[in-house]
Amino acid sequence: MTDAAILSTVGFDLTPPTEPERERLEADLTAEEARVLLHHGTEAPFCGGLLGEKSPGVYCCRLCGLPLFKHETKFESGTGWPSFYAPFAEDHVVGVRDDSYGMVRIETRCARCDSHQGHVFPDGPAPTRLRYCINSVSLQFVKASDPLPDPLHRGDRIG
Repeated sequence: MTDAAILSTVGFDLTPPTEPERERLEADLTAEEARVLLHHGTEAPFCGGLLGEKSPGVYCCRLCGLPLFKHETKFESGTGWPSFYAPFAEDHVVGVRDDSYGMVRIETRCARCDSHQGHVFPDGPAPTRLRYCINSVSLQFVKASDPLPDPLHRGDRIG
């Protein structure tokens, strides 16, 4: 991490990728991942590879590797997308007003790379009553026994 690093409340570098870093990360995406992450698309319901994932671990941003959700906060919403009631850390996920498709929603984006993740709705379970409805292709699941991804080579660690 550099001296100018922007650290999250739990010690991860939230500094946005540089242009060369972004180009390198985006070059590694599949067409579907790029459509969702970079162009605010949505994968079809009940098709995502992480919908049935129940193993202990962390769900990280597919583009930059920032941890976004913990397995403990995942729940079965019946909507067809992985759903969580809270982010890994409040400052790892950003909400942005989305007026597309004739409705008002809150789009969720990765706080570090600004990639599209999904939307958050006020109909989730306790304790937050929130439902983060996230595209599987926007995430990379990391089992609890494996190291977190570090595609930006910043040496992020939980502080």
